[in-house]
Amino acid sequence: MRNDTTDHPANLAERLTRSGLRNTPQREVVYRALLDKRDHPTADEVYGRVRPEMPSISLATVYNCLETLVQCDLVRQVNFERGPSRYCANLQPHAHFHDEKTGATYDLDLPPDVIERIRSVLPPGYSAKTVEITFHGQSPTP
Repeated sequence: MRNDTTDHPANLAERLTRSGLRNTPQREVVYRALLDKRDHPTADEVYGRVRPEMPSISLATVYNCLETLVQCDLVRQVNFERGPSRYCANLQPHAHFHDEKTGATYDLDLPPDVIERIRSVLPPGYSAKTVEITFHGQSPTP
């Protein structure tokens, strides 16, 4: 896990307050689950991780927390074709590799200039809010 102040749990309350929202124990536990294990979990997987710590939390609350974290730009929602949404706490520019055999998703660091080079091919006057790069394939077989 990166030790980066942009994704530190202490910043959660500050980012929520700036968005006009309040911090809750449920939001904290969901956010921490995403920071602690960066494997792009689904909402169901997050729910399974937080239930031992907070048995009273509902799946609907986990979904609501994830939606709030995405809206506050604390987490990225990642979608692969028809599969369930996955959640990524890495906010640095990066690509994803989605292993179609195992279902695992990995972050791929990008050279610093790649995003700007990609944006440079947009038609004149256009701008891109976000750029998502996903590689689909399979990991090497043992």
